[in-house]
Amino acid sequence: MKEYDVIVIGSGAGLSLVENALDHGFSVALVDKGPLGGTCLNLGCIPSKMLIYPSDLVAEIVEAGKLGVTAGIKDIDFPFVMKRMRQTVKRGAGHVREGIRGAEALDFYEGEAHFVKDYTLEVGGERIKGEKIFICSGARPSLPPIKGIDSVDFLTNETVLALERRPESIAIVGGGYIAAEYAHFFAGMGSRVTVLQRNSRLVPEEEPEISELLRTTLSRRMEVRTNTEVTEIGKSGDGYTLIGKERTSQKEIEVTAGQVLVAAGRASNADLLKVGNTGVRTDDRNYVVVNEYLETTKKNIWAIGDAVGRKMFRHVANREAAVVWDNAVHEAGEKMDYSAAPHAVFSRPEIASVGLTEQEAGRQHRLHELLVGKAKYREVARGEAMAEEEGFAKAIVKRSTGKIIGFHIAGPSASILIHEVIVAMANDLDMWQLGKAMHIHPALSELIIATLGNLQEVE
Repeated sequence: MKEYDVIVIGSGAGLSLVENALDHGFSVALVDKGPLGGTCLNLGCIPSKMLIYPSDLVAEIVEAGKLGVTAGIKDIDFPFVMKRMRQTVKRGAGHVREGIRGAEALDFYEGEAHFVKDYTLEVGGERIKGEKIFICSGARPSLPPIKGIDSVDFLTNETVLALERRPESIAIVGGGYIAAEYAHFFAGMGSRVTVLQRNSRLVPEEEPEISELLRTTLSRRMEVRTNTEVTEIGKSGDGYTLIGKERTSQKEIEVTAGQVLVAAGRASNADLLKVGNTGVRTDDRNYVVVNEYLETTKKNIWAIGDAVGRKMFRHVANREAAVVWDNAVHEAGEKMDYSAAPHAVFSRPEIASVGLTEQEAGRQHRLHELLVGKAKYREVARGEAMAEEEGFAKAIVKRSTGKIIGFHIAGPSASILIHEVIVAMANDLDMWQLGKAMHIHPALSELIIATLGNLQEVE
């Protein structure tokens, strides 16, 4: 049995840990069942955004009439859109493999591994042991308990990337981030889309006003059914029939579609690793339990990323990797801080958020300590020029300190605009310090200042 100073499980954010370990002269093993590069590169962020951008362009053209521009879509080459995406992913994964192949002092075990005893993994019939182990094993699509789901050829965020032909119609089960993004994509490609969301709101983690704006906007291009639970899926001719019920009225609904995309959440891969065999505990949802230093319940074993289930975004996993390395090797005692961990949803409208929602802030603080402000895009000159009537931003600020504790945007370039606030929050700046910076006029960034200028007491 070969022994290593460091074993890293997973080649997504875990690759930075491999690089650090090699730079320190440690003996290192990388274990990964594939695809190389992790979820973000192969199945998540990169491929989905490659697909969504063409739909953004379609939406811009369709909506150009509000600016007096008459335009139309002549053709959408769906196979080309998919091929371009796959080529980008293939190229990126190839670079990862080349890097691994060229790394000296790195042993790569490509296959599904599991723990057999303390600090010991079995992969490909071989056992290896590590002094320090980093679990970066990611997550996979979670499947809801729907009758007949095992007997139909449904799509997930992973298998949807293999589509060659545009579906004439598609039913999407779920209403979170993945569902919202792919609903926008397929509608832009010309598919008839039906969204079936069990929750009363789309993207329920967002502010209620943002969830409602997304529902309203998407409903102009597709059928959106919230409060709808799918209970059965079956084959029907060349497509599928979904049976469900409206949760409020208990009325039965039936939807037919050529394809079904199940986007009902994610599940940790910790069970595949059998982490209990090495003394690592998981919670009731199978996510690896870690403390604020990202240590598991077993000494010298740490976990990051989707396997932990805290904030399941690649940029968060990258930060977790930096924190965990300093704690594991340099004994920094650094706590992972999620207070300024942002995220974006590349739907239509685009959504970006950082910090607390108003409801979360109300639970953590007394209401009289909070100020909340909103501003529409149209309140700034650039937003007016764009004829952006519905997009808005919302700020939550602590009255006594002027510190921004939450900021939420729905509208054009939301994922870019939010970064000004992220920098302020990450560096503990208050709103007055942020306001001292000159903002270009007329630019969309004035939306941030306009929002902070509309702060009011919470009733």
